Amino acid sequence: MSARIYKPAKTAMSSGQANTKSWVLEFDPEEAKQIDPLMGWAGSGDMNTQVKLHFDSRDAAVEYATRHGIAHRVQDPQSRRKTIRPRGYGENFAFNRRGAWTH
Repeated sequence: MSARIYKPAKTAMSSGQANTKSWVLEFDPEEAKQIDPLMGWAGSGDMNTQVKLHFDSRDAAVEYATRHGIAHRVQDPQSRRKTIRPRGYGENFAFNRRGAWTH
């Protein structure tokens, strides 16, 4: 049984940072998914792929994996550039705006 420890990225559908603060321990699949002949759904007998454990820190997740004898690999998060402009959205409507209003 092996696991992956990572910090989830923000969703592409929102600019917020919700659910990106914690670290996640997720188990790797041990068997391939098979197609059910009656319904056509993909499924597996491996129940560990449904388990996601959330931790406050990377060290807590690594310590949990080592304590329980789970082989793990840690994926460090990629840093993200801030998209905050110097004056923000309100500058578009400033009374002392110098540039022409173009849309």
